[in-house]
Amino acid sequence: MNELARKKCKPCEGGVAPLAAEEVRPMLKGLDGWAADGKGIAKTYRFKNYFETMAFVNVAAWVSHREDHHPDLQVGYGQCRVFYLTHAIDGLSENDFICAAKLDALFDL
Repeated sequence: MNELARKKCKPCEGGVAPLAAEEVRPMLKGLDGWAADGKGIAKTYRFKNYFETMAFVNVAAWVSHREDHHPDLQVGYGQCRVFYLTHAIDGLSENDFICAAKLDALFDL
């Protein structure tokens, strides 16, 4: 399991700078299939059918609730695109990478 997946998100109310590009690159390398997307990071998960897609969406919602850090989800038949951005700082924070790692870790269960 990715070390980030073991961490817990910390509240971010703004007042801190987003991660710099040189901080983002190594964190992205530790995630499978995630890529920079504008000011955030994104990944599209693919599934065999709509039921599996919706099961993932529900688990992603549960993870988001527990971490109090919520992605934008774009859901279609057999796929879900997840986009993380820390809105309070209009950029990336460690929280985005923690949650991305937690979603990836679901497939290691």
